[in-house]
Amino acid sequence: MLKRGHSVGFLGYREHHGGGAEALRLAGPDNKTKQYDGGVLRKRTQVETDVLAREKAAQELADALPEESSTIPTINLFLPEALKDAVFVGHLVTDLDSVGGAIGAAALYNGKAALASEINSETAFALDEWGVDKPPTIEEVLKENPDAKICLVDHQQTSQMNPAINPDNVVGVIDHHALQSKTIVTDRPIYIDIRPWGSMSTIISHTFLTHQKRPSVGVAGMLLCAILSDTLNLQGPTTTEWDRLMVATLSEIAAVDDIQFLASQ
Repeated sequence: MLKRGHSVGFLGYREHHGGGAEALRLAGPDNKTKQYDGGVLRKRTQVETDVLAREKAAQELADALPEESSTIPTINLFLPEALKDAVFVGHLVTDLDSVGGAIGAAALYNGKAALASEINSETAFALDEWGVDKPPTIEEVLKENPDAKICLVDHQQTSQMNPAINPDNVVGVIDHHALQSKTIVTDRPIYIDIRPWGSMSTIISHTFLTHQKRPSVGVAGMLLCAILSDTLNLQGPTTTEWDRLMVATLSEIAAVDDIQFLASQ
């Protein structure tokens, strides 16, 4: 099977239906089921129902993004200067949201993604599926540049921070978790973006849209998988409307036709 990053782009956005194209193609007589060869019927899953309910908004958002960010020369004026060239790194015992969000943030803010610890099998699958290189470890990055600016993603507690990171070099936090007793303390103001959403990658995806920047297929795919993972395929208790809309929109950008197949892998 071809990797996602190398096998898409030949269909128009309208044909992906926010990731629900396959559900529509196999629609049963009541339009709430999927009918397979041999007449087998099953109900649409929650993630299929969610993306189809938002396909129009997702298509409009995806179509509004320029194909090349360079077509809007003033876009960088609206991005936080503190995050330019920063290293984006997630928490220890890293997961897909930490890695996918770091990769997305690095692309958005012209920085570099790094790993706080070794990746798990789910993250390895997503990197391979979308043809994205595994980021270097934070130790490797800091060995080359000990004074690199650091932006913490998917966490803000010092107990979850890689010990190689000097808190004095932290310039930003992008997270979706509660502020608790071990939240990082800094001597100067830093960039903070914490939202009560189901995934840190939802925040990055939303920021791409609000700044009219189109993520690459690979980055969009990583963000999509990260949101699905952290929200338990949009069925977790912390899932919000923003998570559902970003899943549908990223499915359009990444040319995903069968969101349920991707979610089940």
